[in-house]
Amino acid sequence: MPLREPSRWSTLLLAVVGGVLTWAAFPDVGWWGTAYLGVAVLFLAMRRDSAWWNALVGLVWGVTFFAPHITWADFAVGRVPWLALTVFEALYIALFGAAWAWARRGNAVWRSAGLQLVVFIVLWVAIEELRSAWPFGGFPWGRLAFSQASSPMVAFAWIAGAPLVSAMVVAVGVLLAQTWTAIRTGAVGLAGLRGAVAVVLVAVGALIPLDSRAQSGDLQVGAVQGNVPRSGLDAFSQRREVLDNHLDGTHALLERVERGQLDLVVWPENGSDIDPQVDAEAASLIDEAARAVDAPVLVGTVEYPPTGGRYNTAVLWQPGIGVVAEYSKQHPAPFAEYIPMRDFFRQFSSAVDLVSTDMIAGDKVGVVPVEVPRLGRTVIVGDVICFEVAYDSLARDAVRAGAEVLIVQTNNATFGHTAESTQQLAMSRLRAVELGRATVQISTVGVSAIIAPNGAVTQETGLFTAEQLVATLPLRDSLTPAARLGGWPAWIADALAVCVVVTGMAGARRIRRDDRPEGAR
Repeated sequence: MPLREPSRWSTLLLAVVGGVLTWAAFPDVGWWGTAYLGVAVLFLAMRRDSAWWNALVGLVWGVTFFAPHITWADFAVGRVPWLALTVFEALYIALFGAAWAWARRGNAVWRSAGLQLVVFIVLWVAIEELRSAWPFGGFPWGRLAFSQASSPMVAFAWIAGAPLVSAMVVAVGVLLAQTWTAIRTGAVGLAGLRGAVAVVLVAVGALIPLDSRAQSGDLQVGAVQGNVPRSGLDAFSQRREVLDNHLDGTHALLERVERGQLDLVVWPENGSDIDPQVDAEAASLIDEAARAVDAPVLVGTVEYPPTGGRYNTAVLWQPGIGVVAEYSKQHPAPFAEYIPMRDFFRQFSSAVDLVSTDMIAGDKVGVVPVEVPRLGRTVIVGDVICFEVAYDSLARDAVRAGAEVLIVQTNNATFGHTAESTQQLAMSRLRAVELGRATVQISTVGVSAIIAPNGAVTQETGLFTAEQLVATLPLRDSLTPAARLGGWPAWIADALAVCVVVTGMAGARRIRRDDRPEGAR
């Protein structure tokens, strides 16, 4: 017999539980399996037919999830911006709830549990893509894919990137929810089948072959985590001390390797907030460190063009020569590195003026050519800076432009001892799998790590420590299916989402309102 429509208050309670379960799947808690339960509970919470009520359910789920997930925003910029961002991101889940109610009203979807599974997945992926792109370039934090770095599910990134991983998480969640409803209605056989499919989807990721072998030699890399004297926004005012820390860390590499043994030394974002192309003393000190290890140094720094603004830049410093290549961040973070509509948002928080000079976006793909005499050739290094690792296209574009290894330069000092650094590490691990590239995440304060092309962390530093990493990175030049597909999986999901919502709205009048969806039986 059909299940009764759940009470309004029970759906709100389920939304709270689902949001908490999903948050627990991400670092620092890291119980990746609870992401499936969080989606399952959301699916059950959205069984009512009202689009407005499902939007409210989505909003509650979103606030419950995003508020603890991005508490680092509270630490970095204050309570009001953190709450504003939390509510804004939760509004996307509210939009998802309304879209799901509309799409489900189509006759075929209304009566088919299988189609409900597909539609729920398509809508979720489309909403993730929307909030990852709009407004102001989007905010991808909290995509379900980023909860799966330690799960067998991460292997699906190799096939079609983060959209497919999120889709698989949603698929398992909906199947678990449908299993529960089947049990409650006495359909034990159907429940067993759906539960078995959910288990298989999780396990099958372990069967996807992820090759970590070198294809074009290897790169000997030293990574320097210099640390900062103090955390928070004050970290940006300690430029000379931070530079000295990274100089000391570069010299300390010689305690682990012989001079000339390294092919490249990498510093983090803001490793030197004193531009060595302008400051003669900084240039002399960096060159001295590069000469000491006899290797080029990829230095995270800043540039202030005469036209105003600033660039967040990585420069490749060749010992005895100076800067021979550079990359400027293409995707500055809104409200952190530049303030859009500054006068408007100042009405809500004076914290916008903490960013006194807006960052300018670079316009070149993140690749840095490094001459490696040991190999007798130039190695193309892919570089993304800080939050750029969250955006699908940036690392992918670097690999498609020839990058054989990936570097993620970041500065987590602003976020203190929150989970921001480990959340970012999870993203770097997914990128390694998605693109089949060894990856180095190097931070001013941690967490820094060496990541194999299969996503395994082989070395990891602590948080707010001064440490160095030395690793042999396999160089790879083949393209994964995800790299070849590019943005097509996301675009297809977007198009299908529009179709199912429009079709559902158009066909709604043909459904008798006393019929419950098949997935609720």
